Amino acid sequence: MSSRVLRKLQGDTGLRVDSDPEKDAEDDLLSVAAGGGAKKKQLNVNRYDLLNQQSLSESEVKEDDDNETEPTQDQDGADPADKGAKRKKKKKKKKAVKAALAQRSSEDNFDGDEIDQVNRLLGPVASAESVQHAAEVQRTKELLSIDNRNLNPNNELKRIFGVKIVQSEQRKKSRTRTHLRNTGIVTPKDTWPIIGKQGITMRYCEQKGQVQVFSYEHNSDYQLVQRIFLQAVESLNPDNVVAVIHSHPYHVDALLQVAELCKMSEDLQMAADLVERALYALEHAFHPLFNLAQGNCRLDYCRQENRALFIALFKHLTMVGQRACHRTALELSKVVLSLDPDDDPLAMVLVIDLYALRSRQYSWLVRLADEWEASRNLSQLPNFAYSTAVARFHLAVQGAIEMADADASLQLALIMFPGVLSPLLEKCSVQVDHKVLAHDFFGPKAQTRCVLTYLLLEFGNLNLRCINLLHRVLFFKDLH
Repeated sequence: MSSRVLRKLQGDTGLRVDSDPEKDAEDDLLSVAAGGGAKKKQLNVNRYDLLNQQSLSESEVKEDDDNETEPTQDQDGADPADKGAKRKKKKKKKKAVKAALAQRSSEDNFDGDEIDQVNRLLGPVASAESVQHAAEVQRTKELLSIDNRNLNPNNELKRIFGVKIVQSEQRKKSRTRTHLRNTGIVTPKDTWPIIGKQGITMRYCEQKGQVQVFSYEHNSDYQLVQRIFLQAVESLNPDNVVAVIHSHPYHVDALLQVAELCKMSEDLQMAADLVERALYALEHAFHPLFNLAQGNCRLDYCRQENRALFIALFKHLTMVGQRACHRTALELSKVVLSLDPDDDPLAMVLVIDLYALRSRQYSWLVRLADEWEASRNLSQLPNFAYSTAVARFHLAVQGAIEMADADASLQLALIMFPGVLSPLLEKCSVQVDHKVLAHDFFGPKAQTRCVLTYLLLEFGNLNLRCINLLHRVLFFKDLH
């Protein structure tokens, strides 16, 4: 706000701009003579009238401000233009000094905190090993990720036999529906008892990069039942184990033990039912963050409480595979392998290729063999050597790859494991040519090498590279 507007608001003498000085002097003398030196009466000005008046526009106010800030001659008689030029030079000099000081201070701060700033922006520099491990974990996660819909064997049966046939069979077996909640792997049956707090919980342990580690825990009541179960097993009486199930219908180890007894007595339906009930009890205790479909959840097999899930899943996928649900068995194999892919305690690499071929997942099998070859040497396993050759053959028939790649893969498998050819052809009911049987590379000596390799693998604990080297040494010895 300009000084002129302020003077109008304060009501001083500056309000009368057009007044005559001589008239003002006469008024002062009259007021002194009449009132004996009384002060001049101030004008009654309403300060709020200025808000309602539009006599002053923005241009006038700006003009008043400009007039007040114009340079005038001071008492020495200096030129206003020269004074303005000096003032501009001083302002430019001050601005240059401030800019130099600001630049110097910023450079000093950057030199002093350069490492901290880089670390804050880019984070800590990761080593080559950690980057490689993170990439391997990401590839494993992508390979072992699954779809929850493929875990239900009923969905695959519907694709094979049709929806109407499967639904009609389910209606015949169904009775009254219970309030058991459905889970991802197992669908609860109406004949099962109601599950409560069975004493099993899952605890979140830690986060290792993209991997989440969990662990099962048993409370004191479940540990007491576990001791009773171990005493029943030591008694060598199956009725004692069955009694544990009657008193505790969701005790996992007892269910798996009785399922094995039913399998030995060829009661496969009851064995499958008991395994599914044990798996349902374990799945009912899952942690909210534990997701089997992501492929990044880990369980330590060395911990006794975690082994039940591995064993229950393995028995379940075996029984599902016997029902010709090969895609479901493949997905369950991925689940078991994803729980501990580094150690693979149940050796799922010896099984997973079979279900991949039967479910016609040829591209996935070849991708698994290629990506894990550098770290696990899957080509040193006889099953993967021949399975990948068969998978490449089917891909070549489909036109995805060249047939020469499939022929080279089969040739490599025959050179590395020649003793597998004769049992494989005999299992497939293929008439073997006498030239092949008479050759030393595929004849009885090859069978001897296979038996020797098996014995060394069982009792000598040799790794796969040593076995392959032994094969080659024996092969070249026979040739020469």
